Amino acid sequence: MFYRLRTAKDVVVIVLTLLAFGCPVQAIVMAFGLDERTVVSWQERGGQHCHQVHQHWVVQPRDLGQVQADEIRVKVQGGIVWLAQAMQVRTRLWLGGVLGVQRDSTLIAALIQQVRGCALCRPLLFCVDGCATYVSAIQKVFREPVHTRRAGRPRLRPWDGIAIAQVLKQYAQKRVVDVKRRVVQGTAAQVQALLRQAQGGGTINTAYIERLNATFRARMAALVRRSRALARQTDTLHAAMYLVGTVYNFCTYHESLRVPLYLPRQRHRWVQRTPATNAVPCGSPPGLQITSGL
Repeated sequence: MFYRLRTAKDVVVIVLTLLAFGCPVQAIVMAFGLDERTVVSWQERGGQHCHQVHQHWVVQPRDLGQVQADEIRVKVQGGIVWLAQAMQVRTRLWLGGVLGVQRDSTLIAALIQQVRGCALCRPLLFCVDGCATYVSAIQKVFREPVHTRRAGRPRLRPWDGIAIAQVLKQYAQKRVVDVKRRVVQGTAAQVQALLRQAQGGGTINTAYIERLNATFRARMAALVRRSRALARQTDTLHAAMYLVGTVYNFCTYHESLRVPLYLPRQRHRWVQRTPATNAVPCGSPPGLQITSGL
């Protein structure tokens, strides 16, 4: 990351931190007296490094339990780009995101393929919106070949325990007037069991991924509504997405994940945790734990 940089390491770290928390490039240029191309170059290099960290630590098989997915409509210079992303509900872990010009089957299939790389063959619940493409993409991606001694392409068998639930919102005058929930695949008992395991009960919802979308909008200047800090290229947006996502996974304490620490004759204290703190992939060495420091 810092190879052959002529600027002090501390300055680069401060600039990347500001970029990861939503500071526009123009503000950094004015505050530090840097060239805009230099700041964008640092952002791209930081995003590439964060992508490698994400691939090494997050894209590993684990028992996901429940996954929520959604898309964000991003306005860029000269057009519209869709950002689709997914998260594990129990640990609030960001599983990755993909960019596409259109909200079509190619975009959704690429996102589900990323989720497949993070999943073990365990009971898994998908909670998505009313987009029908999710159902076909999940059913197509989550299959495994059944090898026989016969010649030809092996038959693909769907994973056991995959449940799909949808949240359908009805709008009137740009306001939500009704919400309907339905189970597309699996049984109601299976869905409720996975909901209790992942979020302690409740109903079918997409609240967790919608809250994550709000976090990304707050931390990526290009995603802010009615903003002049628009992204010019998709590569810049891709680098910013992985920079924000990796900082969220490894360096941001999540209040809902903290656990109480009981010490004798002392006040009640909390142990702060990040989404990646306990998200250790299957097969890791005993005692390995991802901490909040990169």
